[in-house]
Amino acid sequence: MTRRYSAFGLFREGLRGHSGWQPAWRSPAPKAAYDAVIVGGGGHGLATAYYLAKNHGMTNVAVIEKGWLGGGNTGRNTTTIRSNYFYPESVALYDFALKLYEGLSRELNYNIMFSQRGVLTVAHSEGEMEMAARLVNAMQINGTDAELLDRAGVLARAPLLNDADEARYPIFGGTFQGRAGVARHDAVAWGYARAADRLGADILQGCEVTGFIVEGGRCVGVETSQGPIRAGSVALAVAGHSSVLAAKAGFDLPIRSYSLQAMVSEPVKPCLDTVVLYQGTGTYLFQSDKGEIVVGGGLDRVPSYAQRGNPPMQQTVISGLLEMFPAFAQLKMMRQWAGIVDVVPDSSPIIGPSPLPGLYLNCGWGTGGFKSIPAGGWLTAHLIATGEHHDISRPFDLDRFSTGRLVDEAAGSGIAH
Repeated sequence: MTRRYSAFGLFREGLRGHSGWQPAWRSPAPKAAYDAVIVGGGGHGLATAYYLAKNHGMTNVAVIEKGWLGGGNTGRNTTTIRSNYFYPESVALYDFALKLYEGLSRELNYNIMFSQRGVLTVAHSEGEMEMAARLVNAMQINGTDAELLDRAGVLARAPLLNDADEARYPIFGGTFQGRAGVARHDAVAWGYARAADRLGADILQGCEVTGFIVEGGRCVGVETSQGPIRAGSVALAVAGHSSVLAAKAGFDLPIRSYSLQAMVSEPVKPCLDTVVLYQGTGTYLFQSDKGEIVVGGGLDRVPSYAQRGNPPMQQTVISGLLEMFPAFAQLKMMRQWAGIVDVVPDSSPIIGPSPLPGLYLNCGWGTGGFKSIPAGGWLTAHLIATGEHHDISRPFDLDRFSTGRLVDEAAGSGIAH
């Protein structure tokens, strides 16, 4: 039950040195065995535990995290949530996530600060406008919202954009998805953690998985820094470290890990009320609720597990920012970071059983991990509980790389830049 405090209660806690607050979730010692173990305490892992309990009644579940909750990609992204993809399989997946996000604060009883301010993607040539029209048609046919804008429509959405005649990337028009937006990354992780904990899941922080327990050709648990933990099923939701843990389990994944960098400026007065992406530069940005300008760009194409920036890539991203918004030239950049993104050849995720029976995969999201958290958790929970794919996850099984049924979303994911 949620503990509520009156104004006097809040004041009293301050006087007593804040010693009476209750933790949002427990920190239990590991049990010897669980019905399911999820490796990775980010959004996808926590959401999986929550939906296992809520949708399937599986509460004897552990989420194992070697660091702290949300300390990986969940806390190191630019928090954009959208479903403006081309293929029906992708729209079904990401729009399912978007619909879950739309009701998530109420469901979790935790404000995730979801702001549906829309995503504006700008086109710079007649050819890009033709592709924009195709994308809008596909999105509408696939059942999600999309608008095709002309130049005036783009500038009405973002008046500070560079509309000079000599602009290197002239504005021809663009696309707009109004239901898209941003959320608070920490709040998503904390909301799922608290909800999963209250339904009975154990959240084990500071517990590193060092190997897998295999008996009779099946995964029946994990070896950890806190001892062996047996499980009926095990799932990996570790983003950029998926290939590392897969190697420990004895198989390879078609994944390469890269750093995806972002940065944030000092806070300024409200000047931008949507997310903006330039196709020509790959730079995207929005203004946070605190007034900061949050900026991201394409992948640093040097494989890496670093969670820090790289000056040449930062220069590329900032150059794109200044091309888009010359008025931002005087902004002071305050912080930068990088997430380790797990990229596969067709830029679509891998959801399904692994080559080792008893071990399931939730990985390969690349730049789409945060926006897909609710769907990733829901679908992975369905796999663990039933042993079968949900209709939405079936096209993203690992077997597509042997059958050739790829879902190539390089442009939709932003990885093409």
